[in-house]
Amino acid sequence: MINIEEFWADAKDGLSISIQAISFEVWIDKLKPVCFVDGTIVLETISANAKRTIDTKYLDTIKEVVNGLNSSITDVVIILPDQRESYLSKQTVFIKNEGLVISEPPSQRVKKKSPFLEKYTFETFVEGKSNAYALAACKTVAEDPGQKFNPLFIYSGVGLGKTHLLHAIGNLIYKEKPQSNVLYVSAETLVSELISVIRNKSNDENNKFREKYRSCDILMIDDIQFLIGKDATQEAFFHIFNDLYHDNRQIIITSDRSPKDLTTLEDRLRTRFSWGLTVDIQIPDTETRVAILKNKASQMKFDLADDVADFIAENSTTNIREMEGLLNKIVFFSSLTNNIINTRELAAEALSDFIDEKKDTIDASDIVGAVCKYYKISPEDIFSKKKTKNLVEPRMVAIYLITDLLTMPLVQIGEIFGGRDHTTIIHARDKITDEIKLNPRVRITVADIKNMLLNR
Repeated sequence: MINIEEFWADAKDGLSISIQAISFEVWIDKLKPVCFVDGTIVLETISANAKRTIDTKYLDTIKEVVNGLNSSITDVVIILPDQRESYLSKQTVFIKNEGLVISEPPSQRVKKKSPFLEKYTFETFVEGKSNAYALAACKTVAEDPGQKFNPLFIYSGVGLGKTHLLHAIGNLIYKEKPQSNVLYVSAETLVSELISVIRNKSNDENNKFREKYRSCDILMIDDIQFLIGKDATQEAFFHIFNDLYHDNRQIIITSDRSPKDLTTLEDRLRTRFSWGLTVDIQIPDTETRVAILKNKASQMKFDLADDVADFIAENSTTNIREMEGLLNKIVFFSSLTNNIINTRELAAEALSDFIDEKKDTIDASDIVGAVCKYYKISPEDIFSKKKTKNLVEPRMVAIYLITDLLTMPLVQIGEIFGGRDHTTIIHARDKITDEIKLNPRVRITVADIKNMLLNR
């Protein structure tokens, strides 16, 4: 049976002799073999303009060369990417040397194994204000790669969903466009591969490296910041980027910072990263973190109580992976003790080691500073005797958080707040405790300030 990739490689060798080098590189070398259909080899080009040029100037030469390699192949068809699926459904198989044509039903073709994790899809990605823009951009690219937002540059801190979105894009493309050549690698992998090529000093290895990256339809590079300081890899990626971009192949890049902040990366790369669309994933608010926890618990078939979800969201960092780790602790603790964890108190017991470790790094001045920053007031105001409405609540919240997060005598807390007696401290603590239960605004405020402190 004829392998179409090998057959076309042989045909290109012949065409490289018949066609001038520049014309061959521009028009012929970028043609991709699709399939055989009833005595015809189907080749895909990148644009309508390229198709017109090849049909007009080079089609007869291509026919002559492929027919010379196998007399059973008598015709050549040049198609555009959106015609690929139509021809694949009709494809046939040639038996080498005999020229026999055998029908091959599409259902019998071997489907490529997806490199993407099945659990990471757009359906399992929890949308919130912090990530809605990035999610919309990724869906657009997945539905029509290479046509809009090229390159797509996604940046955020660690554990906020960049990798999930990359896998979601890949999973959708594999589902809707299974014949697409999708390449997903980390920047570290790219560096390692290039180092191997350089060390081996092999033309064959170098050609394989170039072919791998320049023949893909969609290239995903995760954590591009790892190219910083790798001059040879930056040079190689610069040329890969140019080739794919000019061929309308989709490029998707992630980083822990925006292109303009990659100051030690080559300017010409940073400029190219900004050619398409740059989106960021921001820190999720408490409501989004709760929704993420509920979604993860549902996938684990664990009944997560609202109070427990709130408690985890309030006490975790903004790193979603760490938050999921806390949920796993809750699930494990529940299984180990054979108890239903459905209150904040039980959740605090299950997560006591983690929470105590976080609290150990915070002091009273940190808490006061975070409250002042949140309410946009000065420390002098919060410590003063003033009882204006805009100062009473922040003062009480600061007192509540000190009693909640620190082990400090009430008298000592009173001294911090201008010599107030312990009954005043108790009143402030209990007032905010009640407000958290009854007033959603206060509950969110306290949770947000607590997260500011735990995620410094």
